[in-house]
Amino acid sequence: AVYAVGDTFVEVISPTQPDTAAGRYLDRRGGDCGYMAMFELDDETATRDRLDRLGVRIVWQTGHPDIVDLHLHPKDMTGAIVALDITSPRGSWRWGGPAWAGSVPSHAPGALMSLTVAAVDPDKTADRWAAVLDAPPDGRRLALEGGQRVTFVGAADPGSEGIVAVTVDFAGAQDATVCGVRFSED
Repeated sequence: AVYAVGDTFVEVISPTQPDTAAGRYLDRRGGDCGYMAMFELDDETATRDRLDRLGVRIVWQTGHPDIVDLHLHPKDMTGAIVALDITSPRGSWRWGGPAWAGSVPSHAPGALMSLTVAAVDPDKTADRWAAVLDAPPDGRRLALEGGQRVTFVGAADPGSEGIVAVTVDFAGAQDATVCGVRFSED
């Protein structure tokens, strides 16, 4: 299920068949968890060139007139699975529903403001994500366009890596834990 939070989205996934990528990830993590962070970028050619230069492999990709979606190899990106979307127009996202395919409809206010990602080596992971996203690192924090941020914290072992917290700017939001991830208001 995909839920709009203003102009950003939260997807909750539950595998319905055995041997899916998400199912294997959930098994490795021991159950419910935050597993993927998706980022919108502007330039497909520059993004692909940067990935090639950094030695980051693409494990799955799809292209449509309104979006290119690139999923990066988990062994090349620690902390969580990372996907990169290049959209046209910027701000559209076809998986948000028909109104979002190739357009940015009017939507309720609010946004996903930050992610906290647990990684065995949070400093190295922050540097890697910064290079892939072409975002300036500030220690264990990345400042993204639109005031969003990603913060990296320590994880005890690879099985405990993943998204552990999400901060939203959403009127009436209440703190909650969803699928093992803490959600709180900004």
